[in-house]
Amino acid sequence: MTKAAAKSVEGEDGGTWRFPANQALRLESGAKLSPLEIAYKTYGALNAEKSNAVLVCHALTGDQHAASTHPLTGKPGWWDRFIGPGKPLDTDRYFVISTNVVGGCMGSTGPASVDPKTGAPYGLAFPVVTIGDMVRAQAMLIEAMGIDSLFAVIGGSMGGMQVLQWAADYPERIFSAICIAAAPRHSAQNIAFHEVGRQAIMADPDWRGGAYEAAGVRPEKGLAVARMAAHITYLSEAALQRKFGRELQRDGLSWGFDADFQVESYLRHQGTSFVDRFDANSYLYITRALDYFDLAAQHDGVLAQAFQPARKVRFCVLSFSSDWLYPTPESREIVRALNAAGVRASFAEIETDKGHDAFFLDEPQLDATLKGFFSSTAQARGLK
Repeated sequence: MTKAAAKSVEGEDGGTWRFPANQALRLESGAKLSPLEIAYKTYGALNAEKSNAVLVCHALTGDQHAASTHPLTGKPGWWDRFIGPGKPLDTDRYFVISTNVVGGCMGSTGPASVDPKTGAPYGLAFPVVTIGDMVRAQAMLIEAMGIDSLFAVIGGSMGGMQVLQWAADYPERIFSAICIAAAPRHSAQNIAFHEVGRQAIMADPDWRGGAYEAAGVRPEKGLAVARMAAHITYLSEAALQRKFGRELQRDGLSWGFDADFQVESYLRHQGTSFVDRFDANSYLYITRALDYFDLAAQHDGVLAQAFQPARKVRFCVLSFSSDWLYPTPESREIVRALNAAGVRASFAEIETDKGHDAFFLDEPQLDATLKGFFSSTAQARGLK
């Protein structure tokens, strides 16, 4: 790739990186995306040696605004508590890069982008993308930035899957990898939950076969239901009981189908607020990318083979005791495969009742574990 051929617009600390037509993203499906745009944000400063860059990979409904105010909601970034001076991802020490995945809806090329062949939004004409495609686009961005090797790549949930893909596909370009609350493949149960969400979206009359933008409508009800169903999997039964129990919204029952219980009101709020910041078609495409993820299948069914080239990468794998979306045994499977491949790997299961979403929340043990790993790894890298 000719690094000077791609260009960034909108500012030094983020914007959109636009790749020219001769730098198409080749997808696993055989299709090509061109022109390609990757939306990103950066925090901190790149050192002279370009050795302190950390790539943060987001989960299903995340985006590039990891530690900056979200332009649509006005809320702090989804990992604001982790990124900044003195935090685990210390921006006085590291140059943090966060991107919106291909297929997303916050500036990276996705189904809401304009199809150059028609001049209209892609809609369902957008090609299916995979976790591997997302990582390949990130690698193009990192190369265009002139960074030969990342100090670390880190992410939770779908972000953790991207971390695993980076280790398999670009081990020579990463010094360390931190995979949090993820799995080497999507389970049948997770595929089932995603299918419920997709069917809710596609059953909404305003979906219009994916062409809702041209009709001037949005499948808000279907997308809200999809979010509600998915959000249940991000919590644990203990967390739901602790936060809501069977508490009522008001005195007495409605004897109808209003939100009698606080947990019902909470889920409805999660659904309605989600539609303000996310695109329905992007939800279809990104959940499908997760469903297709199976790292072992890409390597003759042997997960350890995926990590054979990554022997020099320093790995940290973390799970949460109450996570039933990506439970601890799946993280242990990753660690066993890393050990079998001769990769240096540390592992910790963090005791918490907060469920899968614990990596977003105040969890002191997670903070301490990440700070310790980054401190020792930075010393090995020679970072000051």
